[in-house]
Amino acid sequence: MTTGPNKFLDDFARLMTDMAGTAQSMRGEVETAFRHQAEKFLSGMDLVQREEFDAVREMAVKAREENDALAKRIDELEAKLAEKTSK
Repeated sequence: MTTGPNKFLDDFARLMTDMAGTAQSMRGEVETAFRHQAEKFLSGMDLVQREEFDAVREMAVKAREENDALAKRIDELEAKLAEKTSK
Protein backbone atom coordinates (compact mmCIF):
# COMPACT_ATOMS: atom_id res chain seq x y z
CA MET A 1 0.00 0.00 0.00
CA THR A 2 1.37 3.37 -0.98
CA THR A 3 1.42 6.24 1.49
CA GLY A 4 2.39 9.85 1.43
CA PRO A 5 3.10 11.92 -1.67
CA ASN A 6 3.29 8.87 -3.93
CA LYS A 7 -0.29 7.84 -3.07
CA PHE A 8 -1.45 11.38 -3.74
CA LEU A 9 0.32 11.38 -7.13
CA ASP A 10 -1.07 7.93 -7.97
CA ASP A 11 -4.60 9.04 -7.10
CA PHE A 12 -4.13 12.26 -9.04
CA ALA A 13 -2.84 10.37 -12.10
CA ARG A 14 -5.78 7.93 -11.90
CA LEU A 15 -8.20 10.85 -11.65
CA MET A 16 -6.63 12.55 -14.68
CA THR A 17 -6.81 9.31 -16.67
CA ASP A 18 -10.48 8.86 -15.78
CA MET A 19 -11.21 12.48 -16.67
CA ALA A 20 -9.46 12.09 -20.04
CA GLY A 21 -11.56 9.00 -20.79
CA THR A 22 -14.73 10.79 -19.79
CA ALA A 23 -13.84 13.83 -21.90
CA GLN A 24 -13.12 11.63 -24.91
CA SER A 25 -16.42 9.82 -24.45
CA MET A 26 -18.29 13.12 -24.15
CA ARG A 27 -16.55 14.39 -27.29
CA GLY A 28 -17.76 11.36 -29.23
CA GLU A 29 -21.32 11.86 -28.04
CA VAL A 30 -21.25 15.58 -28.88
CA GLU A 31 -19.91 14.82 -32.37
CA THR A 32 -22.61 12.21 -32.94
CA ALA A 33 -25.36 14.57 -31.74
CA PHE A 34 -24.00 17.41 -33.88
CA ARG A 35 -23.75 15.18 -36.94
CA HIS A 36 -27.32 13.99 -36.40
CA GLN A 37 -28.62 17.55 -36.08
CA ALA A 38 -26.67 18.67 -39.16
CA GLU A 39 -28.05 15.78 -41.22
CA LYS A 40 -31.56 16.55 -39.99
CA PHE A 41 -31.15 20.23 -40.88
CA LEU A 42 -29.72 19.49 -44.34
CA SER A 43 -32.35 16.88 -45.14
CA GLY A 44 -35.03 19.46 -44.30
CA MET A 45 -33.62 21.77 -46.95
CA ASP A 46 -34.27 21.11 -50.61
CA LEU A 47 -30.65 20.47 -51.54
CA VAL A 48 -29.60 18.51 -54.58
CA GLN A 49 -27.32 15.50 -54.24
CA ARG A 50 -23.88 15.97 -55.78
CA GLU A 51 -24.44 13.12 -58.24
CA GLU A 52 -27.69 14.69 -59.48
CA PHE A 53 -26.01 18.07 -59.84
CA ASP A 54 -23.13 16.59 -61.84
CA ALA A 55 -25.55 14.68 -64.11
CA VAL A 56 -27.60 17.80 -64.86
CA ARG A 57 -24.42 19.81 -65.39
CA GLU A 58 -23.18 17.28 -67.96
CA MET A 59 -26.55 17.44 -69.72
CA ALA A 60 -26.34 21.24 -69.81
CA VAL A 61 -22.81 21.16 -71.24
CA LYS A 62 -23.90 18.68 -73.92
CA ALA A 63 -26.98 20.77 -74.76
CA ARG A 64 -24.85 23.91 -75.06
CA GLU A 65 -22.41 22.13 -77.40
CA GLU A 66 -25.29 20.88 -79.54
CA ASN A 67 -26.83 24.37 -79.54
CA ASP A 68 -23.53 25.90 -80.67
CA ALA A 69 -23.18 23.30 -83.43
CA LEU A 70 -26.74 23.95 -84.62
CA ALA A 71 -26.20 27.72 -84.55
CA LYS A 72 -23.07 27.29 -86.67
CA ARG A 73 -24.98 25.08 -89.11
CA ILE A 74 -27.80 27.63 -89.37
CA ASP A 75 -25.28 30.40 -90.06
CA GLU A 76 -23.71 28.29 -92.82
CA LEU A 77 -27.11 27.51 -94.36
CA GLU A 78 -28.17 31.15 -94.20
CA ALA A 79 -24.92 32.16 -95.89
CA LYS A 80 -25.52 29.63 -98.67
CA LEU A 81 -29.13 30.81 -99.06
CA ALA A 82 -28.05 34.44 -99.18
CA GLU A 83 -25.45 33.53 -101.81
CA LYS A 84 -28.05 31.73 -103.97
CA THR A 85 -30.64 34.50 -103.66
CA SER A 86 -28.11 37.18 -104.56
CA LYS A 87 -27.26 35.46 -107.86
